[in-house]
Amino acid sequence: MRIAMLWRVPPQTHRSGHRVWEKVFKLLVDGLRARGVDITLFEPSGTHGRLRSEKDSGRSLSVAGNPYSFAWDCIQLGELFERANDFDLIHNYFDYVPLSYAGLVSIPVLTTIQDVSSAGLLPFFKKYEGRTYYVSVSDADRSTDLNYVETVYHGIDPDSFPYHETPGDYLLFSGPISPGSGARKAAETATLAGRRLLMAGTIEDSDYFKSEIEPHTAPGRIEYLGTVEPEKEKELLGRALALLHLTRRSEPFSWSAVEANACGTPVVAFSEGSIREIVTHGVNGFLVNDVVGAAEAIALAAAASRRECRKVAEERFSGRSMVESYLELYSRILDRNKREDRRPWGYFEVLSDRAEHKVKRVVIQSGKRISLQRHRRRTEHWTIISGSPVVTVNGEDICLGPGNSIDIPKEARHRIANPGAQPVVFIEVQMGDYFGEDDIERFEDDFGRVDGNPCR
Repeated sequence: MRIAMLWRVPPQTHRSGHRVWEKVFKLLVDGLRARGVDITLFEPSGTHGRLRSEKDSGRSLSVAGNPYSFAWDCIQLGELFERANDFDLIHNYFDYVPLSYAGLVSIPVLTTIQDVSSAGLLPFFKKYEGRTYYVSVSDADRSTDLNYVETVYHGIDPDSFPYHETPGDYLLFSGPISPGSGARKAAETATLAGRRLLMAGTIEDSDYFKSEIEPHTAPGRIEYLGTVEPEKEKELLGRALALLHLTRRSEPFSWSAVEANACGTPVVAFSEGSIREIVTHGVNGFLVNDVVGAAEAIALAAAASRRECRKVAEERFSGRSMVESYLELYSRILDRNKREDRRPWGYFEVLSDRAEHKVKRVVIQSGKRISLQRHRRRTEHWTIISGSPVVTVNGEDICLGPGNSIDIPKEARHRIANPGAQPVVFIEVQMGDYFGEDDIERFEDDFGRVDGNPCR
């Protein structure tokens, strides 16, 4: 399975805000590769130059402040879609821009929609939904105007979060300090429950902090810790009695709730948005409707099974579960889009098909080879366009390069192998009285196709 993975690297000036997205994306790519998927990672650079892929040129980074970055993104995306036939599927994490190219290629395109945050973008997504498969990151983040093929939750690495069987004596609020974040509700809940509250996060609205939070702070009661480093945040999560997630915002996905569970910490949350999919009431947290309900849930959280919280994070929201979900989805989409021109060694394109001849452009991927085979009703003439294949004809190995040609007589046992790092491309001219794919008798095959089914 060959997947082109397309995603935008956040600009340098905004990278801290995208730290968690990069970790999730790395978990997905590394996990798919560990399962044997051939991933080529494309990261448009936003600079003057060609589209870079991880395999071709190493990691590329966006350049902040380039006024022409969008125009160059369009050019670079065009270059990727021109190479579409090198892959079985394109997985788009780049958002909406690549959708306008999806109808120009014959291979399937899968788009993960991180968040349809603007109603103005809906017509764009709607226009192209027949040309791509849409995936949501939660059921709550779905638009009723779009058709989705699946929901795949983001994954984390549970092993990177310390598990604590015995909690401390404090509640935790972790996140930006701003209106709507639930910071004030967390302070009210802690006060009503008579519990200590630690608050960690960036102050995004200083007026809100000064008027709504600071007056309630006091040592040993409600303490603001400021912005903490990731490892410190993990330790705070693991030692907390419960995480207070009391926002009314309908979030596409709640990272903090999943990370808290990974540490063994239950979540007390308002029943809004994706949190209803993450928290099962009474299992890994408690869903409440107001501050009074949140305060009452604190006593229940103290008795909750922290092992069960960890289990939910491991089984439902791990990188492994995310990878498994995408693998199943890839297979389902490829089954729907089976094409005769796709083979486990590469693919071909028919350039001409007449009664007296057939012409193909054939691509053999790196490290692959076709079966050892023969044809009874046609001869073939191969001209190498690029790459350095080894052609075997009746037991003789022949090394070829660009511009070289070779004839394959009827009945000759033959194969072509690509030992190089780049694809081998050649033009195949068939002459005879029959050109069907079932005029193939296989003797040896790397993909198990010697059972009488020549087109499998």
